[in-house]
Amino acid sequence: MDLASIIGLILGFGLMVFGMLNSAFGVTGLSFFLHFPSALITFGGTIGAVLASYSMKDFLAGIKSIGLIFKMPNFDTVGIIKQIIDLSNVARKEGLLALEESANNLEDPFMKKGIMLIVDGTDPELVRGILEAELVNIDARHQKNIGFWKQVGAMGPAWGMIGTLIGLVLMLQDLSDPDSIGPNMSTALITTFYGSFIANWLSAPVAGKLSANNDEEIQLKEIMIEGLLSIQAGENPRVIEEKLKSFLAPGVRDSLSEGGEG
Repeated sequence: MDLASIIGLILGFGLMVFGMLNSAFGVTGLSFFLHFPSALITFGGTIGAVLASYSMKDFLAGIKSIGLIFKMPNFDTVGIIKQIIDLSNVARKEGLLALEESANNLEDPFMKKGIMLIVDGTDPELVRGILEAELVNIDARHQKNIGFWKQVGAMGPAWGMIGTLIGLVLMLQDLSDPDSIGPNMSTALITTFYGSFIANWLSAPVAGKLSANNDEEIQLKEIMIEGLLSIQAGENPRVIEEKLKSFLAPGVRDSLSEGGEG
């Protein structure tokens, strides 16, 4: 469970409610932010606009993807590099065919696929092409979900503004009662608040987390590709380690070296 996502969303919502309560109106102030017609225009309009931009299958997949931000991704970059170095030692001592037995113990299907291509004697350029093609498609699938939430973030404020304009037009139709102008203006602005809420509390954090997870996974698989091709080329395990360490931050590189020495 990714506590950062849970804590962040709860904290953001809590501070927003605190702002509503921290006024002269107290708890009564909460009722000022609840307006069904405004919510219907903003939330309903956002859903309708996003739905019109996607197929029903992709729309439902985009909605479900919010669950991914609460799962802790298992991206052990240092562990994968150590695994690749171990595989390179096996290949150096026993040959590439000996990697088939090691592949059976691998949990990552992407790396297992690469190992089996190498064991089968596939041309290095073809191995790279196959693995990079899969990498491109993984990224494309992720980008579809990321784009979904970016679209939600764009449509929320847009429909909030539409609701505000509707409210202002209706308010300006009757300015004979000065006492009604304030409440009517407040009602008109509620839709802008709802739109900002959708964009900044929900869609932006979700898109950001999905994007960060995607970048980390893509980098991890790029490390796998470089490592496996280096093994196939018969490079020295020490050289492979130095090459793959370039993907890591300096502090993490030191921990990898210390682990290798132990």
